[in-house]
Amino acid sequence: MTTLTEQQIQTAARQLYEAEQKRVQIAPLTQAHPQMDMEDAYAVQSAWVERKVADGDPVIGYKIGLTSRVMQRAMNIDSPDFGVLLNSMQFANGSRIPHEQFTDPRIEVELAFVLNKTLQGENLSIEDVLAATDYVVPALELIAARSFRTDPDTGYTRTIMDTIADNAANAGIIMADRRFSPDEIDMRWCGSILYRNDTIEETGLAAAVLGHPANGICWIAKRFAPHGVALQPGQILLSGSFTAPVPVRSGDQIRADYGPLGEINCWFV
Repeated sequence: MTTLTEQQIQTAARQLYEAEQKRVQIAPLTQAHPQMDMEDAYAVQSAWVERKVADGDPVIGYKIGLTSRVMQRAMNIDSPDFGVLLNSMQFANGSRIPHEQFTDPRIEVELAFVLNKTLQGENLSIEDVLAATDYVVPALELIAARSFRTDPDTGYTRTIMDTIADNAANAGIIMADRRFSPDEIDMRWCGSILYRNDTIEETGLAAAVLGHPANGICWIAKRFAPHGVALQPGQILLSGSFTAPVPVRSGDQIRADYGPLGEINCWFV
């Protein structure tokens, strides 16, 4: 049961929605609602997603965040979260992305899973996920905080509840051109070198995501199972970042080199 009223949930969702529309960050929601718990936060996220879907922006999948120790240390938390991927969030490899459309944008390095079978249950294994996977593809996640990470007026730092309410800060996904089957490679050893303007900013291995990136997909499915929700064929599922987020500025080129699995390039203009 939520601690916020339905009106407070809808108001918070509207504030985040308008922050994105106007490209102006708002104060962290927990500053006004310190009692906000995880159920409240996901209720706000759901109400925000409903507004986006009503705008004609359908759901195409889900993301899991804060799975690796590097990301948990960055956010000072010890548990994952999830957000919703929308159709408008897709950018092609090689895209020129308008920087001004996003508030405090950052890039993370991930693997995306696309299913060919329904996946549901609280006792899923890595093998279950791999058996239900059509293909895996390197992906960058673009995150953008619609509420201040640190309020410039008060110094208040947003909490995990603020991040969850903000759709886990998800704003975009850029996928590589090459797809590979889940039995083609030991995904734990999938690595990437992340460049910003030819400078190496981050490196990492996908094993940082809960020991194996498929465990990220298990986590999402288990999170939904008590609500009778299944992960569906064709959905894009981001398994979690295995590098710390890298801030991007207008004029930056981002290149993620996944070695034999290819590269992702994008430019912020």
